[in-house]
Amino acid sequence: MNNISIADILELPVQERIRLVELIWDSVAAVPEAVEISPALKVQLEARLAEFEASPEAGYSWDQVKSSLKDGSWRTA
Repeated sequence: MNNISIADILELPVQERIRLVELIWDSVAAVPEAVEISPALKVQLEARLAEFEASPEAGYSWDQVKSSLKDGSWRTA
């Protein structure tokens, strides 16, 4: 394995650093069972899922979310 320092990474062009982050993220996402979550977060996620399942029509559509991201209105919500 090659040893690369943080300083070496920070010297890479931005696009290469972004690609490195993507590769690291993909390697983490490939084994989701290895990512531990706290009991408090698990409770919160289960509550949010139950809330969604009880009222799936609540919230915002993907089109509404995209629109608010594009026009910046999410900043005032």
